[in-house]
Amino acid sequence: MVDSKKATILAIDDTATNIEVVKGVLSDDYLIQAALSGKVALKIIDKRKPDLILLDVMMPQMDGYEVCQYLKSQDETKDIPIIFLTAKVQEEDETKGLALGAVDYITKPISPAILKERVKNHLLLKASRDLVERQNEILEERVIERTKQLAEIQDVAMVAMGALAESRDPETGNHIRRTQHYVKALAIAMAKTPDFKDILTPEIITAMYKSAPLHDIGKVGIQDSILLKPGKLTDEEFDIMKKHTTFGRDALNAAEKSMDIADNFLIFAKEIAYYHHEKWDGSGYPEGLAGENIPLSARLMAIADVYDALICKRVYKPAFSHEKAVSIISEGKGSHFDPLMVDCFMEITQEFDDIAQKFLDEE
Repeated sequence: MVDSKKATILAIDDTATNIEVVKGVLSDDYLIQAALSGKVALKIIDKRKPDLILLDVMMPQMDGYEVCQYLKSQDETKDIPIIFLTAKVQEEDETKGLALGAVDYITKPISPAILKERVKNHLLLKASRDLVERQNEILEERVIERTKQLAEIQDVAMVAMGALAESRDPETGNHIRRTQHYVKALAIAMAKTPDFKDILTPEIITAMYKSAPLHDIGKVGIQDSILLKPGKLTDEEFDIMKKHTTFGRDALNAAEKSMDIADNFLIFAKEIAYYHHEKWDGSGYPEGLAGENIPLSARLMAIADVYDALICKRVYKPAFSHEKAVSIISEGKGSHFDPLMVDCFMEITQEFDDIAQKFLDEE
C-alpha cells in the first residue's frame, strides 16, 4: 500500500481558482504543489519529482499537451502518471492526451469524489509498477550474481582438476596457469587476422582459456614409473604415455554426458586434451591428423604447451632460454605447428615471456 500522506501531487493550471479547487479536494491526503504555467512546472519538477501530475490542457505559451510530451520524452520523468484536467470534452482531445502518455482524462467541472478515487488508484498502480520493477531489478541482480558465482566455481573446478593431473609431476608447477594465458594471448592475436576474426570471438576465446587447464587431465591414468621416469622413455613406455590423450578425452566425455546441454568449455577441453599432440604435417598423435583437420583449440595449445616445456627445467633436459624456445617454434612452422599461428606467435613473443615471468615456478 502506498502511504498517500507522503505522496506529492503537482497541479498545473493557468487559473489559480482551479488549483485552489484541487487543493481543497486533495490537500488533506497529499502534499500539493502548484504551477500556473508549463514552464514553471518543469522547473519545479527538475528540483523535486512529484508522484503524480494533474495537468490542464489549455494554457498559454506551453499547453498541457506540450508539457506531457516533454515529460514523457525524458528518462527521469517519463514514469510520472499524468492526469489531464480539462474542459475539452471532444473524443479526439481525450485520445490525443492518452496517446501522448497520460494515464487518465477528467473533465471539468471536477467531481471531488471522482478526482480522489482516480488519484488514489493511479498512485496505487504506480506503487505496484515500482514494486514489480524493483523486484525485477533485485531478481536480475541475483541472477547476475549467481551466474558469476557459478562461473567462478567452474573456473576453480577446471584449475583444480588440471592441478590434480599436474600434481603427479612435481616439476610442472605453474604450467597450467602459464599455458592457459599463452592460449588466450595467442587466440587474441589470431582474432586480429582476417581468417579468424569471425571465429575467435571474445566468448570463444574465454571458453578456450577456461578449458586449457584440462589439457593433461589424462595423465592421472599414467603410472608413476613412466610419468616420472628421469630419462628418455622406451618406445613401449612412450606408447603408454601417449594414452593420456585418450584418458583425458574419455574422462571429459563422461562429464559432458552428465550435462543436459553442450557447453563450449567442455567441448574445447575435450579437443585440447585429445588433440594437442597432433602436428600440422600429420606426424603427431593420437590420430595423426594434419593441417586444419586438427581442431583450432588444440593447435593453440600445441604452441603453448611446447613453448612452456622448452623454457622449463625437466629431469630429462635443462631449461632453454626464451630466445631458444622462440627459435625452435619458428623452425616448427608448417611441420609441427600451424604456419599462420606461428606468424602470430612471432608477433607476441614478448607477451609469452611476460606470462612466463609472472607465473614462475617456485624453487
